Amino acid sequence: MARQYRMRKRAEVQEQTREKIIRATMKLHDEQGIIATTFADIAARAGVGQATVHRHFPTPAALVQTCGMHVWQELQPPQPGDGAALFAGEETQAGRLWRLVTAIDAFYRRGAHRFAIAYRERAAMPEIDGFLKAVEGGVEALVREALLPLDVQEEAARAAVALTRFCVWNELAATGLERERMLDLQYRLLETAIAGPSAST
Repeated sequence: MARQYRMRKRAEVQEQTREKIIRATMKLHDEQGIIATTFADIAARAGVGQATVHRHFPTPAALVQTCGMHVWQELQPPQPGDGAALFAGEETQAGRLWRLVTAIDAFYRRGAHRFAIAYRERAAMPEIDGFLKAVEGGVEALVREALLPLDVQEEAARAAVALTRFCVWNELAATGLERERMLDLQYRLLETAIAGPSAST
């Protein structure tokens, strides 16, 4: 009984240390970027030895992947299948596009700082690239669900997907537009993208 208690307490301490390392790492990533963050930085911030960090996370890739899972839980990116609930009961083009832009805008605003870092450092680590590909896949699925009943050509659908990428949103946000003006602009860009050739004649 006493041995089981000691083992349980030890496991609890180990888990608390692991979480402390993860939280310290995420804060450092936010402050100085992912690639620039070293195990020495993490150990100092978490108040543990470097050997402890290595024991829990043998490689930087393992730590980045674990942090990515925590960020995913915090930000709740759109996933394939989410669109059915988002667009339920709305069949008009205007209504579906407005729900789409507001949902994507809210998502990007939740993680804007972290996304900016991840995109900047994407090529440096496969784990970052994998995280962003998963995010992009979920956003694309949401866009395509929005367009599903609107009889949009594939070329126009691809343009709509491109316009909902974080890089486009981030450039618009950098202009300092108020949120409502920015939402309206995103809406109009999508409306133009899916209008088809006849709309420009």
